[in-house]
Amino acid sequence: MSNKSLTNAKKTKNDEFYTQLSDVSKELMYYREHFNRKVVYCNCDNPVWSSFWIYFHKNFSNLGLKRLISTYYEENLPTYKMVYEGGDDNNIDVGEKSPLQGNGDFRNKECVSILKESDIVVTNPPFSLFREYVTQLMKYEKKFLIIGNINAIKYKEFFPLIMNNKVWVGYKFNGKPMEFIVPDDYPLKGSVCGYTSEGKKYIGVGGTCWFTNCNITKRHEKLVLRKVYTPEEYPTYDNFNAINVNKTAEIPSNYDGVMGVPISFLGKYNPNQFEIVGLSRHNDLNMDGGYWKKGTCKDALINGKIIYTRILIKKIPINKK
Repeated sequence: MSNKSLTNAKKTKNDEFYTQLSDVSKELMYYREHFNRKVVYCNCDNPVWSSFWIYFHKNFSNLGLKRLISTYYEENLPTYKMVYEGGDDNNIDVGEKSPLQGNGDFRNKECVSILKESDIVVTNPPFSLFREYVTQLMKYEKKFLIIGNINAIKYKEFFPLIMNNKVWVGYKFNGKPMEFIVPDDYPLKGSVCGYTSEGKKYIGVGGTCWFTNCNITKRHEKLVLRKVYTPEEYPTYDNFNAINVNKTAEIPSNYDGVMGVPISFLGKYNPNQFEIVGLSRHNDLNMDGGYWKKGTCKDALINGKIIYTRILIKKIPINKK
């Protein structure tokens, strides 16, 4: 994919969302141990206004960082790399600035070279390039904490990473919109959650969450199961040998077969308690069609009615934990 895709995304304003410092702080407070003596790379962040740069710069010493690096994309203006290695954490302008040869596209050779030398990537990448962005991180085996849309879970390139415990969701996974700052010329007309406050424009983006491959405490918390299985309350799918569970809190404690649970289950997913075995599809053009375990994915049906996307799971027997 060429730089044209980044340029088009900027022109249509689909990807020019600036994460608020409060949202960065709320999530990153749980990852302190993953930053100690590490080189942090924010490769979609202009340090002039990036909340990621501000957070890491101001907390450089507290987190015990080794180095902070920021690069960003710009179509027609010169871009640069900013490096901070300590000294004056509170002055976010402090750092070594050096020009980039290219336009800061995260796929450019010079940005990839920086990526190779980094330990962990933290940023809000362009949603429209999410697949390619994550593919690059996995290729170079980098730790990361990034913002994405919950629908990315259904991407044919991304779901296998979730299923095989190579990527999981972060702490912010509650379905509530995340509010981003947008450019002054962003058209708020027609936006359900768009508004202006103190001279800045904001827009709420539903289904926004964090994805990571850092081993966080949350993913090892056991989900307490209180419900009891009955055939009446948990119907079987017409085309899957699995029962339907409408809410994560309703997963039965005494059922050992395959269960279809909503995507929200991932916020409670403990790989020592459950195994993800597949994914159903519902009006998702990004899937090839069929059921993932067999390399395909199809709609889940009950009495001929399509049930919204379900993650197919099984409980892990106690003797296998």
